[in-house]
Amino acid sequence: MTATIDTPSTGSSTVERIGTTTPGQGVAAPSPATKSAQPTPPASAPEAPSSLLPNNRLRWFALGALSLGVASTILNQTISNVAIPAISADIGLTTAEATWVNASYALTYASLLLMMGRIADLIGRRRVFLIGVAIFALSSVGVALTDTVAQIVAARVAQGIGAAMILPSSLSLVNAVFRGRDRAIAFAVWGSVIGGVSAMGPLLGGWILGFASWQWAFLINAPVGILTAVLTLKFIPDSREDRDRTGLDVVGAVMATVGLALLIFGIIEGSAFGWLRTLKTLQVGGLQWTFEAVSPTAAALVMSIVLIASFVAWEQRRARRGRSVLFELSLYKVRSFRYGTLVGLLVSLGEFGVLFALSLFLQSVYGYSALQAGAVLATLAAGAFIGTGAAVRFSQRRGPAWTLRMGMIFEVAGIVWLAFSLTPSPAGWALVPPLVVYGMGVGFATSQLAGISLSQVPREKSGQASGAQSTSRALGAAVGTSVLGATLLAGFGATTSALTDRGVSLETAQRVTEQLRATAGTGYARLESLPNGKVLLEGAAQGYSTAIRLAALVAAGFIIIGLIASFLLPNTSLSSAPGTTTGEPQKA
Repeated sequence: MTATIDTPSTGSSTVERIGTTTPGQGVAAPSPATKSAQPTPPASAPEAPSSLLPNNRLRWFALGALSLGVASTILNQTISNVAIPAISADIGLTTAEATWVNASYALTYASLLLMMGRIADLIGRRRVFLIGVAIFALSSVGVALTDTVAQIVAARVAQGIGAAMILPSSLSLVNAVFRGRDRAIAFAVWGSVIGGVSAMGPLLGGWILGFASWQWAFLINAPVGILTAVLTLKFIPDSREDRDRTGLDVVGAVMATVGLALLIFGIIEGSAFGWLRTLKTLQVGGLQWTFEAVSPTAAALVMSIVLIASFVAWEQRRARRGRSVLFELSLYKVRSFRYGTLVGLLVSLGEFGVLFALSLFLQSVYGYSALQAGAVLATLAAGAFIGTGAAVRFSQRRGPAWTLRMGMIFEVAGIVWLAFSLTPSPAGWALVPPLVVYGMGVGFATSQLAGISLSQVPREKSGQASGAQSTSRALGAAVGTSVLGATLLAGFGATTSALTDRGVSLETAQRVTEQLRATAGTGYARLESLPNGKVLLEGAAQGYSTAIRLAALVAAGFIIIGLIASFLLPNTSLSSAPGTTTGEPQKA
């Protein structure tokens, strides 16, 4: 039978469970306003239950379901990057149309995270997670069955909607369901899935394209979705906010969603359409941007600032009147959430943007297949999973904030080592050690960051907090990818001097450099067919390695900024209930 836990005194979550309510689990945690007055529990105090499941042995099945759902969305994005050339050849996409296949997903996903997190609080986090899994699986099948540009873009938009429902609801379920010591482990596993699976995507994508058609890169999400849904229905209790019955702030949701969509569009497409003046025509359906003096991305960025500022003012006004809001801005008064969100944004600027450029470098300059390049990058995933296991133990001794900092130190060391290992001569094996170190850093950092951000957030607000935290990371990734892409293109300028040093005329050297910039390096292999092709390849390889080294160093710089900002974080325990703190852990 089904039972629920109500805590009317604090308005905390209603939790639907299979079985009978265990006495004592419905006791409310101290509110943030009074928690400082609470005495520290003695060492002999009974330990909190490890989850809200009546049988704690089932908690790992619950965590497995959440991890599967998140993994499918992360794999989808990395695999689709690998599959784009095959999709373009099969359907006949132009370069602009191929760009929209990925951009449509990214825009939809990033702009809806905040709203979906709030909806999860209102109608049930498990319900939103399940609906997201269903939408994502069905739309993945839709992508595989498409044969026109309009169809595949529409299916990718649907995928973005599903993914935006999965990520914040899964994180808020971890925050709401797990308790005590296992809460820290659950956060670590959830975070490591994001880090490790991101690196495994190119390998899996290369394997699928090597042995099957590109459609299977998306069809694989269907059985994964079915398994995730079955595990979720059987092992995960529902969790929702019981206090707020006023419904969704529709006006706030529209302003936030449209504002974020315009912001992400402006960031990821600025270099293509122009940051100020229009470089090329934007055409969506039957509509066309006709203003040359102002680019569509510049207009989008200005409109996004207006909408986001209006959203903040609107939310503040509704909060003062005691009405429901899409996002409670007062959450930023919670130190761990405020600075955790900031660190997440900063780290995302440099954490994974360099991997896409590295994959292209391995395939273009070293001549690796997509599968071989993916195998090299998969060593980062191995490091991430090793790092996650070590991070749990390290966190128990030194606390999660110091574990996060140690992770970022590993990341910086790995990326800098990687930057100086990228030479024009093929030596993929030399990249493995720095990638493993980089991966260990990812395992340390991502396993702690989400947990730190939500460690002091009241459980009934975990959905909207998860949505905001995920939005900040998506925004950071978009900005980072744009900046690193611009850095890579600027770095290609070294090709000109590398060629002239080898006796190539300045005119030819400049033409080769512009070809590399126009194709983001993918035009490298075509140089061999030109007169004096061997020399052109040598000079271009030198310029390419200089460009990607510069991009890697910029990425390391972003993470260093995040490391500095991490010293603003409290070293709270992830084992405590949401909305409580345990103070600084004892130093080892």
